[in-house]
Amino acid sequence: YVPPQIRKAEETLDDKKREELGRLKKMVNGLINRLSEPNLSSISGQMEELYMANSRKDMNDTLTDILMSACVTAVAMPTRLMMEHVLLVSILHHNVGIEVGAHFLEAVVKKFDELCKSDAEGKECENLLALIAHLYNFHVVHCLLIFDILKKLVSTFTEKEIELILFLLKNVGFSLRKDDALALKELITEAQRKASTAEKKFQDQTRVRFMLETMLALRNNDMRKIPGYDPEPVERLRKLQRALVHSSGSGKDTQLRVSLESLLSADRVGRWWIIGSSWSGAPMISDTKSQAQQKLHIGKVSSKITELARKLRMNTDIRRSIFCVLMTSEDFMDAFEKLLK
Repeated sequence: YVPPQIRKAEETLDDKKREELGRLKKMVNGLINRLSEPNLSSISGQMEELYMANSRKDMNDTLTDILMSACVTAVAMPTRLMMEHVLLVSILHHNVGIEVGAHFLEAVVKKFDELCKSDAEGKECENLLALIAHLYNFHVVHCLLIFDILKKLVSTFTEKEIELILFLLKNVGFSLRKDDALALKELITEAQRKASTAEKKFQDQTRVRFMLETMLALRNNDMRKIPGYDPEPVERLRKLQRALVHSSGSGKDTQLRVSLESLLSADRVGRWWIIGSSWSGAPMISDTKSQAQQKLHIGKVSSKITELARKLRMNTDIRRSIFCVLMTSEDFMDAFEKLLK
């Protein structure tokens, strides 16, 4: 058996595989190009069939590539079109498996982090942020990630970041308030503190003032103060989502509760949020000191039991400890307590 990680390194795409992937890409591209609200039901059904007929990895890679090239453009994407694309991902995330949404989310967040560090002139950052915001709107990701991104933007606090904070708050501010009002309050306090210290830095104060007014409107739950705020399209698509998701658990239980740091370091520390995800990084406990500290203390054990453990080839500390616990416990409750320790 060759593990997937090594298989990937060894595998050179032969002509047959390349042709198969090309054909798959054409099919997925054709479906995405026709995507609109009225035919979302039939397209999501066809996508699910493709997921059943092809390998998950190939499908995830193909779908992510096509959606990224469609949505991450140098000009701002129309909101409705963006929401329909993310809604498709959300339906597949709930109906096929959480690795669909997880794969797409990881690609989007990594791209966003990369573009934030570079001084890109286009609207790619806004488009990527809109994708993340709608993934939150359609219950693919938990508010934890959104707060992480907002904290990161507030800590940098340049004009570009203020623009992005405003954009994100306008899209998901009231949902954040509903999910975690305390975290939003802390974020607003931090932003006010940053704004007061950075006043000298900006020539144009109106943008900062507008951002603070928006935050106060959010805190006071005053929707009228936010220009252009309209929750109706998201609500309509959420209703459609509820109709198209097979399982009753279309809401919170499939949300990925993953932080920004975890997503960015996924290649190093593994993807704990995906069930059965393979990982070939350095072992979690590589330190010999920490291994030495892990020795189990289960009190004094008679030499007879220790000798018996040796005869039965209990060759590691943990095996010996479990064996001794089982042999010396008074009853099952006693054994249970000792094993927990």
